[in-house]
Amino acid sequence: MVQTLKKPLLDQLDKLKTSFGPQDAKRVEWLLARLARKRFHDPEALIRLHELLLFVRAFPHNAAVARLAEKQLRSFAERVAELRRRNADLSSLEDPSVSGIAGTSVTDTFSFYVVRWLVECYPAQLAIYWDWFENENRLAETWPRFMPLLEEDANVEANVPYRKWLAAARGRQAEISWLVERFDELAKLDQEKAELYDSQQIYVQWAPRFRSTRTGLRAPTRSMFYHREPLIQRRDVNLRDELNAPPPAFRKLSRRDGERALGLAREASTIRYRELYNFTHGDPAHVYQTDLGRGVQLHLFGLPAEKRLPLRASHATMIYKNGVPIGYFEGLSLFERMESGFNLYYTFRDGETAWLYARILNVMRHFAGVTAFSIEPYQIGHENEEGIESGAFWFYRKLGFRPTKREALRLTEKEEQKIATRKGYRTSARTLRKLAESPMIFELDQKRAGDWDRFQVRKIGLRMQGRKFESLASVIRVAGWSRDERQMLDRIVRAKCAAEEITYLKLMRRHERLRAEIITLGS
Repeated sequence: MVQTLKKPLLDQLDKLKTSFGPQDAKRVEWLLARLARKRFHDPEALIRLHELLLFVRAFPHNAAVARLAEKQLRSFAERVAELRRRNADLSSLEDPSVSGIAGTSVTDTFSFYVVRWLVECYPAQLAIYWDWFENENRLAETWPRFMPLLEEDANVEANVPYRKWLAAARGRQAEISWLVERFDELAKLDQEKAELYDSQQIYVQWAPRFRSTRTGLRAPTRSMFYHREPLIQRRDVNLRDELNAPPPAFRKLSRRDGERALGLAREASTIRYRELYNFTHGDPAHVYQTDLGRGVQLHLFGLPAEKRLPLRASHATMIYKNGVPIGYFEGLSLFERMESGFNLYYTFRDGETAWLYARILNVMRHFAGVTAFSIEPYQIGHENEEGIESGAFWFYRKLGFRPTKREALRLTEKEEQKIATRKGYRTSARTLRKLAESPMIFELDQKRAGDWDRFQVRKIGLRMQGRKFESLASVIRVAGWSRDERQMLDRIVRAKCAAEEITYLKLMRRHERLRAEIITLGS
């Protein structure tokens, strides 16, 4: 009986989740009430229910729908526990593509920075997962530094009982907490600590509290946005108009609130087996919040001076919809150009993606002052089958991006002609892979179109090998520069270590000669 009713109910909810008429809301309420009473014996069906509940919680029809979805999500750990009692195979619940469901854990060789943060915030929820540990030689090379006489065993014996040594050394302190403290003591610089710890390849299991799971993580919200009209479609979005529109208001958070915002971003990423540089190393003293409308809130993070990239300015945002984390954006800026990485979590890709992306670019255009947005090939499917399957290339192309390689642009124009003249024509996966070999770019300033087409920061780095890098000034040959040009370059170099990198970008855009030199070096 459960099996026959279960599939139709989920199918109906999947169809109605993006339909927002008055009758649709009532039907969704009825479906949620029915699903709350159903028992699921199939982990795959339970996963599908979880993703649908998250979607309707982020895109609710009304207060009743939001309340019913939230109530079921809060009891989701009980559903997982019931499957566990029935000895069901729960491996699908721990797959990285759906990880972080309440009642499950995540296990990985997290970086030193992430593990140290987890130890600071959630020590009781952590444990070393010894079952996956493979190479004990790594321990023999490091642990004798903080375990007296361990080398008597590790250097000459086989099958060294490292867990016994650890148990004797740590006393009553948790294994991973004690180890993190030892690595903190071994070196002065964070980078050295991280290198030593990461070389161990220690698997850590995190069994998060409900509020840290994908099921329960929420950012504070003042009000909910309810959808009563059709979602905004890609065809309704004009990217150029969006970029020229006024920006939303930015509110700088207090350091305490900035720490909380970073904590939420780290939780949302770690639970999904992802680590973003700006979330791991973000500067809590310079975190901004902005509301895009329609229930969407961004937290925008920069980096402290000691963690910044040598040339580009780095910013990232965590995206929340009615408090639910739905994705993130990374931007790496040089002069007026920003390399943009946009990731909307799979669960939410049926919801206003184009409008959301355009609004985020509007935020970055005004916050960082950039006017050209580039996309690396991976984002559109190069060595990324998910990008091919989702048609990422056409998502960006229809917003106005163009391939920077001439052969890819010619192929694009041929495909567009086929689409226009052949009913039902779809670009093949093979062709999409060819198109994905080229970066793409959108330029607001058409007078400078094409300037960055062949540019890659990596090319500058490759040309610098054999030379010493100290700052941006060491990259440029300044012979023949005027005094004013050299003085402006000095100001730019100093601005790289200012409180925020925005000043660095502003000064850069005023130095035309430096811009031309950098483009030449990177092209």
